[in-house]
This record gives sequence, C-alpha cells and structure tokens, in this order.
Amino acid sequence: MAVFTDLSDEDRNSIALAYGMTSLSSVIGIADGDRETTYLFRTADGEFIVTLFENGAEPLDLERAFATMETLNNSGIPCPKPTRTIDGNATFQAAGRLVAIVSFVSGSSTNDPTLGKCESLGRLMARIHMTLQRSHRRSLEELPTGALHGALVFSNVFFLGDDVSGVINFRLRHDDVLICEIADVLVGWASRPNGEFDDQKARAILAGYQSVKVLTTAEMAALPAFVVASAARRYATEKDKTCLLQAAVRAYDSMCFTVARPAVSGQS
Repeated sequence: MAVFTDLSDEDRNSIALAYGMTSLSSVIGIADGDRETTYLFRTADGEFIVTLFENGAEPLDLERAFATMETLNNSGIPCPKPTRTIDGNATFQAAGRLVAIVSFVSGSSTNDPTLGKCESLGRLMARIHMTLQRSHRRSLEELPTGALHGALVFSNVFFLGDDVSGVINFRLRHDDVLICEIADVLVGWASRPNGEFDDQKARAILAGYQSVKVLTTAEMAALPAFVVASAARRYATEKDKTCLLQAAVRAYDSMCFTVARPAVSGQS
C-alpha cells in the first residue's frame, strides 16, 4: 500500500536549518511508495532529494550507503552526492521519520535499454566494482569479491542519451563475489520475457564491463551458473511459476552461447 508523509512548514524549516540550506524556494513531492516518501527541495545552494523513510531504515545502513557514495563521488563515478547535516550526520529526524538527503541527479531511467545504454551500464558497473573491490590477493581459482551496489535495476539507473548520468539507491550495498551482480544485471537488462537473452544486449553489457575490468577465467566459467541462480530468483517471484525451470534453462543456454562468442565493444 502506498504511503506519503506530508511535511509541515515547521518540518521543512527544521530540515533546511539542520542541513544549512539557504533560501528554500520550493518543496515538491516527487514520489511515493510503500517504504519511503521523496521530496525535491530547491534552494539557493542547488536541488536536493529529501527522503523520509517510512520503515525498515536504520541510521547505520544509511551511514554505510553515504560512505559508499562519498567514495564513488571522489572517484568521479556518477551517483548522488550525500548531504550531511551541519553536525556531520548522515540522517536527521523530521515528521517522525528518518530523513536522508542527497544531491539531485539529472537524467531518466529506461524500461527498454538500447545497446549503447547496456554498454554504458557495463562500464559503470565495472568502475563501481574496481573502486570498491577488496585489494587482498587471491588464487586464480578464486572469484573476486567486493562491494556490490545490490540493486542495479531499471529504476535505479539514470541516463542522458546513452550514457549513465547517475546511479541511485545504495541502501542494499553489500559484499559478495562480483560475478553475482554481473549475472543479476544480465538477467535484469538483457532477458526476454521467456527467459532467453537478447544476445546483443548481453554482449554489450559484458563488452562495457570488460573495457574497464577484464573478467577472470574463473569468473567466465562461473557466469552461466550465476545466471541460472539469478534467473531462478527473478522468475520465482512471478505468480505463475510453471515457467520458472524453462526460463532458467533458457537463460543458462543463452549465457553459454554469449560467453562462447568474443564480446565486441562499441556495438550500438
């Protein structure tokens, strides 16, 4: 069920004061959902996305998300810039809700990515992995691990033209093998309704990724199995689960075909 928390004038002013915002010109409710309420604050200092969390958010989780975004911003990776209170905190309390603020990101999401968008997403994902990856040495048989975004779905990636202009929503950031997120992106961005991959989109994602970070032999060997697991998770959420096994098998077959062919960068 959708929720939306109204902000009183007192709430708006307390938020602006806590974050050192000057000349608050407008406050616009831009989205609602079952877990958060979002506003756009326009000020003399710029435009900010103000999120009020209805449930399920903890200050420690948001602090970790802020630290991740700060690291990525410092490396030039397009994502919102976290805005801390004048006391240096990641969160604030207003209207009985936990509040977090980030800078506004230009662009729009897509539900039908072009090959250029797929390749740009692949590059961006690799840059995130390289920036956040753990640096300890491992054997050639081990899969590289590190921090994952955790939710690189359509709604969390913005584009200007074919280029990624920003990635949002780092609340699900967690550590895992990197190939897990690559599989999730392939299933989410290159799958057809029957589970098969659009081979060109899958190859564009992999080409973009490998133009920044080359997959290891172990990762390439493991990728089809991770794709099956990701596809199974995706189709298990469907009401009609009769297609789950077939969809997972089609995803596996498509991935084996894709990785067997050399990825060609620059397809669009």
